Amino acid sequence: MSSNKYSNPDEMHWTEHLGELRGRLIWSFVIFALFFAVGFYFASDIYQFIEGDVSFELNVLGPFEIVWVYLMIATIAGLFGGLPFLAFQLWLFISPALTKHEKRVSALYIPIIFILFAVGVGFGYIVIKDLVLEFLLGLSDGLVNEMFTAKNYFRFVLQMTIPFAFFFEVPLIAMFLTSLGMLNPQVMKKFRKYAYLVLVILGTMLSPPDFILQLIVAAPLILLYEISITLSGIVYRRKIKKLKQLHEES
Repeated sequence: MSSNKYSNPDEMHWTEHLGELRGRLIWSFVIFALFFAVGFYFASDIYQFIEGDVSFELNVLGPFEIVWVYLMIATIAGLFGGLPFLAFQLWLFISPALTKHEKRVSALYIPIIFILFAVGVGFGYIVIKDLVLEFLLGLSDGLVNEMFTAKNYFRFVLQMTIPFAFFFEVPLIAMFLTSLGMLNPQVMKKFRKYAYLVLVILGTMLSPPDFILQLIVAAPLILLYEISITLSGIVYRRKIKKLKQLHEES
């Protein structure tokens, strides 16, 4: 009896698939590392651009703080450059199991992933960050001497932008899961009140303890959920229509 650990064809099949996935993830990490290096190289320019948007002076309390800022800038650059490539690699991995129509439609998701990520970052940076920062500065006006470190400010910027970058992907995720049959608009409507509760909690976590400001932060999250329901409904109706056509033809 052969001792080959891949004597089972199904086991070999899954092993090959896992090997392919690992290879694609490794290449995605390489691309991330390349953009990370580029981001680190231009970190000084990016830092000066962001610093020019603030009305106060940024300080450092130690030599490692500026290194932390450079690493965070490089990490964001790596995400921006590596996310589209990772999405493309995952698409290549699953595309053999898709029909021609499904391949064509799913390929459109790749650039949209990057666009929504960038829009989310922009919305968090231009809208939410300024609202929250103005509120916080208003609290300390005339009470204390304000001194901001570069590390704390950049951490604050990341907290206001990166979550929205991923929140803006929710409509696309809803469409994709609906196309796979794992989600439908009825389910999203059924759990709407629970989703609202979670989004309001997230709004309170992302903003200072001010009721109006928390509503302002939570409002776009709720709007994104409603957009997700609408887009899920569009995909769902098209899917049902296609299934009816196939049934009639058969």
